[in-house]
Amino acid sequence: GTHFTEPTGDGWTPEDIKEMLARDELFRCHSFELACAELDIQHRLTKPRHPWTNGQVERMNRTIKEATVKRFHYDNHDQLRQHLADFVAAYNYGRRLKTLKGLTPYEFICKQWAAEPTRFRLDPLHQMPGLNI
Repeated sequence: GTHFTEPTGDGWTPEDIKEMLARDELFRCHSFELACAELDIQHRLTKPRHPWTNGQVERMNRTIKEATVKRFHYDNHDQLRQHLADFVAAYNYGRRLKTLKGLTPYEFICKQWAAEPTRFRLDPLHQMPGLNI
């Protein structure tokens, strides 16, 4: 795709832009967008102040709140950070999800890695937490 920050992109005319759009070339103005395009990841945005349009994220936020700040009192931010890290680890490595056909998120990632290793930069087997000593 075409990147707005390419040196050759200076001085585009409206006709040039229309021609690139007709060829379905992608315009990317941030490195995050470019990385998503290179990895064949579809980046979607929701409308501001419309949380109901992103149900999965809102449901996960609720799950995290129910397991942390609504259930425990933290004396400082470090306690919250530690508990949040523990929760995310337990969720990713221990919680079996219907949407993943009974796999944990980590097991699902490992299965996807085995099927399509070229889509990954790191071997997920190396991301497994070690001994808690």
